[in-house]
Amino acid sequence: MVSEHEAQSAEAGVLVASNRGPVSYTLRTDGTLDATRGGGGLVSGLSAVEDKLWVCAALGDGDRAAVRRGVGEPGVRMLDIDPAVHTDAYNGIANSVLWFVHHMLYQTPLEPVFDPEFRRQWASFETYNRAFAEALAEEAGRGAAVLVQDYHLALVPGMLRELRPDLRIGHFSHTPWAPVDYFRLLPDDIAEQLLRGILGADRACFLTRRWADAFTACCTEFLGGTGRTGIGVHGLGADADFLRRRAHEADVDERMAALREQIGPGRRTIVRVDRTELSKNIVRGLLAYRTLLDERPEWRERVVHVAFAYPSRQDLAVYRDYTAEVRQVADAINEAYGTPGWTPVVLHVKDDFARSLAAYRLADVALVNPIRDGMNLVAKEVPVVSDHGCALVLSREAGAYEELGDDAVVVNPYDVSATARALHEALTMADGERAERTRRLAAAAVALPPQQWFLDQLAALRD
Repeated sequence: MVSEHEAQSAEAGVLVASNRGPVSYTLRTDGTLDATRGGGGLVSGLSAVEDKLWVCAALGDGDRAAVRRGVGEPGVRMLDIDPAVHTDAYNGIANSVLWFVHHMLYQTPLEPVFDPEFRRQWASFETYNRAFAEALAEEAGRGAAVLVQDYHLALVPGMLRELRPDLRIGHFSHTPWAPVDYFRLLPDDIAEQLLRGILGADRACFLTRRWADAFTACCTEFLGGTGRTGIGVHGLGADADFLRRRAHEADVDERMAALREQIGPGRRTIVRVDRTELSKNIVRGLLAYRTLLDERPEWRERVVHVAFAYPSRQDLAVYRDYTAEVRQVADAINEAYGTPGWTPVVLHVKDDFARSLAAYRLADVALVNPIRDGMNLVAKEVPVVSDHGCALVLSREAGAYEELGDDAVVVNPYDVSATARALHEALTMADGERAERTRRLAAAAVALPPQQWFLDQLAALRD
C-alpha cells in the first residue's frame, strides 16, 4: 500500500467520479486493513488510460480508516464524507427518491412525500455532490476529461463547471430516465436542479436511445431544451473474454455439479440471477412460474426454476420486506407443488459469482423480467457463456431489449399470465432455433465491451 498523497496523481488528465470506487477496505480484528479490488466496466476501461485518477466515497469504517491513516491505492482518491451526510444522500435521496423516480416504483397513493425531512436530506445530497466537485476541481489538470457516473452524482457536473470551466465534463446515467409525467412527481425546483446539474456536462450519456430521449424530453419540458450539452448513447456490453475464461475455472465446475444434483437428472432449467432489488420483478417471475406449473401440469417434475436473489440495500426496510416476500413465494411454490424427488424452486440468496456462472452455463431458459432496467447485463452474459444454447425471456422494459429483443421471447413484465406462456414457449423451443438465437444474442451482447464502451465516451468527450 502507499500513502494517500502518493496514491493521487498530480493534475490528472482523466478522472472518473463514482460513489463506489475500485477498491474497498476492511478493518481486521487486529486493526490492520485488508484491501479488496473490484471489477467491472470502469475498472477495465481505465486500465487502458494513463495519467488517471478515480474519485470515490469512503463507504464503511474500513474505507474511512484508510483515508484517515493516509493509506490508498495508486490513482484513487477516496473522500471521507461525514457518514450522516452520506447516509442522507445515498439512502435518503439517491436510492429512495431518484432510483424510485427513474424506475417508476412509487405507490403513488401513499408516496412520495416531499416534506421538511426530504429537504433536510436534499441539503445533504448537495453537500455530498459538492465534496466530489471540489475534489475533482482540485485534482484535474488543465483541460482534463472528467467522467461522472450515475444518479448519485447528478449535481456534480454543474458544480464542477462553475469551479473549473476549462474541463471537459461527461455524465453517464446507468439507470433508465423517467418519462416527463413521472419525473414531474419531483418538486419543480428539485427537478430543475437535477437537470441543470447534468447539463453542466459537455455530454450527457445514457445506455439506450429511449433513456436519452426521455432525458431530452424532461429538459425540454422544464428548461426549454438541453442547451449546449451533447446527448450520447453508449450501450454497455458484456466482457466476453473475461466471462468465458472465468466460466470454465474449477470452482465454476464444482458449482455446476452441485446445481445438477439439486436440479435432478433430465430436467429443464429456468434460471434467473438478480439482486433482490424492487425493479428486478422477482416476485412476478416466481408467480409466472407458478402459473406455468398450474396451467401446464406436464412441466411438473420436468423443470426447475433456479433463482438467485442476492440481498440488496438491506438497510432499507422496503428492501428487507421485498426479500422476505421472495422467500415466502418460493417456499409456497415448493410446498404446493414439490414432491419427495423434485424441488420446483431452487432459491439461493447468498451472492456467489462462480455459482451464477454455473447457472448461466446450465440454463435452458433465462428469465430477465425487470419492471425497468437501465440495461441488465445478465441478459447479455447468459448467451455469452451458455454451454448448449439458452432461450431468453426478456422484459421489454429492460434497456437490453433494444439490442436483444429480436432474438428474445419478449414480455410485458406486469403480465404474469403472458410471462408463463413465454416460459412455455422458451422451454419448447427447438434445439436448432435456440442455438441460432443464442449465437445472435451473444454477438449483440458483446458489440461494445466494457473497455471500448469507456474509451468511446472518452474520445467523444475530447472531440
